Amino acid sequence: MTQAGTVKRDVAISVTSSEESPVLHRLEVSVGAGKVGRAYDRAYRELSRQVSVRGFRKGKVPRSVLERMYGASLAEQIEHELVSETLQDAVEQVGIQPVTEPSIDAAQPVAGQDFRYTALVEVKPPVELPDLAGLPAKKPKVEVGADEVLVELERLRERQTPEIEEEPGAVAAEGSIAVVDFVGRVDGEIFEGGTGRDVRIQIGSGQFIPGFEEQLIGATAGEDREVSVAFPEDYGTVDLAGKTAVFAVHVETMKKRVPPELDDDFAKDLDFDSLEELRERIRADLLEQRERAARAQLHRTLMDALIERTDFAVPPGLVDRELERQLHSARHRLEGQVPEEAIESQMLRWREEWRERAEREVREALLLEAVAAAENLEVSEEELNARIEEMASQQGMDAATLRRAYGDDGLERALRVQMGDEKALEFLAARAKVEETTDT
Repeated sequence: MTQAGTVKRDVAISVTSSEESPVLHRLEVSVGAGKVGRAYDRAYRELSRQVSVRGFRKGKVPRSVLERMYGASLAEQIEHELVSETLQDAVEQVGIQPVTEPSIDAAQPVAGQDFRYTALVEVKPPVELPDLAGLPAKKPKVEVGADEVLVELERLRERQTPEIEEEPGAVAAEGSIAVVDFVGRVDGEIFEGGTGRDVRIQIGSGQFIPGFEEQLIGATAGEDREVSVAFPEDYGTVDLAGKTAVFAVHVETMKKRVPPELDDDFAKDLDFDSLEELRERIRADLLEQRERAARAQLHRTLMDALIERTDFAVPPGLVDRELERQLHSARHRLEGQVPEEAIESQMLRWREEWRERAEREVREALLLEAVAAAENLEVSEEELNARIEEMASQQGMDAATLRRAYGDDGLERALRVQMGDEKALEFLAARAKVEETTDT
């Protein structure tokens, strides 16, 4: 239901406010004829100094001439100026805070008459919080077993395993690494993508067309081989699907990987004093990763419970803005890796698919802001400066450089919001009824 507000006035403007919904206010703004007239006077004086009209000196063109020549375009310019000059005063008069750019519907201004426009202003909704004590939440149990440490240790050893050249005469076998040149032909013709030089192939890895690697078994460095393979019927390149290709392959060198022993020497190569110290570091890192994931799950289930218990409208404009932010970030990641037409197609799909997620993000932000306000949770200057120092240290710079890089005011605003959300989540978590689960 639309609720009319009182009419408030200042010297230049009057405003009537009505509530269209909890998140939308309609402002009917009237700008006095005197202010409109002064705007026209300024505009025509400036225009007279700028334009050249045959038969008149610059600066001496009569206003009546300028009105005939530029009246329509000038009215549009003055409309924008009057809205820009008065909108902030209007929203302050009625005591609301826009969360997005207001939508404006204006009549064309006329010199000597009042100018009227309508502003539809989205605002944050009132949020009536439920009892915040004992919200149900779930947190996965955090533990790391010895076998999991061993798996990570083996992965680390795999990454640290060097490739060494085989002795002359060494024969390629499963797991061997062949460095080859090849030229492929279909029906006797070389095809696009069918040639390569100094290509590293680990036999048995499955990185090449089925049958290619297996036919290199038994080869030695310096050997030439002919390899025949059939492309699958569903192969991505239509011209090759289902066809047989013959590759002339020259084996340049043979290499092998010799994993290092898992001992203290291995640990010392990684700047640890012993293998046991390395194990403990791996275990601590895994615990830290899982604790972060568990806290994220705890916070997610907390927000599920809070959202379920709190009903309020979400400003559509805030959802649109959050959705655009997510799409912009996704586009940035894809650019240079995916063709532009594919990106555009993906953006259209994601615009539909991600709207619900964007609304969830906005709803969570409004709820956490409401919790922080209700419980007087504030971010102190000391906490803010400490976080900036920590960020600067992680990025290898001093705090002043970091502030300049991000823009001092922008960095502080973003961090205050982030840290305020963190405080609100910790407040809720400390009072929640948390169930420990065995989820991973």
